[in-house]
Amino acid sequence: MTKIYIGRIVNTHGIKGELRIKSDLTTTQKKEIFKIGSNLVIDDKLYLITSYRTHKDYDMVTFRGFNNINDVLFLKSKKVYKLKEEINLCDDDILDSELVTYKVRTIDNLEGKIIDIEKTGINYKIIRVLINNKEILIPYHKDFIKINSEKKEVLVRIP
Repeated sequence: MTKIYIGRIVNTHGIKGELRIKSDLTTTQKKEIFKIGSNLVIDDKLYLITSYRTHKDYDMVTFRGFNNINDVLFLKSKKVYKLKEEINLCDDDILDSELVTYKVRTIDNLEGKIIDIEKTGINYKIIRVLINNKEILIPYHKDFIKINSEKKEVLVRIP
């Protein structure tokens, strides 16, 4: 069972068992990840999604069998995962949690690794890369990075 990190439950919402999840997914990815009738994994248990909506910067979900705030309080602050087999994204649409596992190579053939991917705005991200023991920040943009899913490699152009 391969799990991919999606986000964290930050709180409940209302009294009917709705949960507030903070994730850095794109809108396209959210439609696939939070599809009604699919599962999310929390503490190695599967939870069936019965409703989904967005509210401000949060993803709001309810699970089957949980209809009251008191039923879901134990899930607060838990990490949320999705089974990799249940995700059907486009080839060029890669989740940040998976991209962090890819190797990094510069145009000059220097090798490194991704430390983190940080969201800096609504649609903006920065990749923190470690190359030759130096931390470099690279904009997550097609002008600076090329992702090769087959090789699990990211080719970067350092600005």
